[in-house]
Amino acid sequence: MVYSMRRVERWARDPGLTVRMMIVLAGLALLYLFFLSALIWSGVDTATVLVIAVLLALFQFVFSDRLALASVGARILKPGEMPRLQEMVERVAALAGVPRVRVGIIETPVPNAFAIGKRLSSSTVVVTRGLLELLNEEELEAVIAHEIAHVRNRDVLVMTIAGFFVVVAQLVFRFFLWGAGGGSDRRRGNAIALAFVVSLLVWIIGQLLLLALSRYREFVADRMAGIVTGRPLALASALWKIDGRVKRIPRRDLREVEELAAFFIIPPISRESLASLLSTHPPVEERVRRLEQLQRQLEGVR
Repeated sequence: MVYSMRRVERWARDPGLTVRMMIVLAGLALLYLFFLSALIWSGVDTATVLVIAVLLALFQFVFSDRLALASVGARILKPGEMPRLQEMVERVAALAGVPRVRVGIIETPVPNAFAIGKRLSSSTVVVTRGLLELLNEEELEAVIAHEIAHVRNRDVLVMTIAGFFVVVAQLVFRFFLWGAGGGSDRRRGNAIALAFVVSLLVWIIGQLLLLALSRYREFVADRMAGIVTGRPLALASALWKIDGRVKRIPRRDLREVEELAAFFIIPPISRESLASLLSTHPPVEERVRRLEQLQRQLEGVR
């Protein structure tokens, strides 16, 4: 059963998740204000650091989509190519209120999907050959709905903006790590040492907050996908299948797409990697539990 856009928008709101995301964003804002105050007090050339960070952010904003597609060997489908897949993406996008979305494919056995695009009018959903071979039609539609939910919610843009000062903190930290911030007098040396420590702390804490924000937004995308398709359990089944297959794939194959782990519906990260401990995604078990709960909620209003 497919729901109207009005019902999708009403049911997609999750007050609990919204509150938690606002708390994380408020924490990031306070952290960044503290960081800027510390930089100014320490005498660091804050203007130069911010200019460099802005230039990097602009570069990322303009070129990140093309670089992401190129880095994993994704190919954009031509009109008429794989018509059933393109029609499915177009149908789900229309239900979610997103303009026509480009479709890409990666020729890899790793089953996964991701979406890129900071504007609704220029987004792309990419699936792998392994995903098409693994899932049935309902599960594939649910995964596509999850990715289009990221587009609808402008998650790429939100995470880019939220992470701006984490990039600044990383730049300052590396600046001092390379020894470019040394000072001659003791007072200046102490101030620079403080800036070094503060930058490191902001970088680490900011990353942890961004990871939390990313996990919350995955829950939101799951919820919206379940409502758009009317089949939350189809997405739950797809998540179990993808996770189970990824665990059995050789590590060398996972490394081919690991650099875009944050974008995928299930991060293709080898379980021996430290990155699995700091995941951008919530545990599959928790995502499935929430989808099962959503299924019961939807059945109660039919």
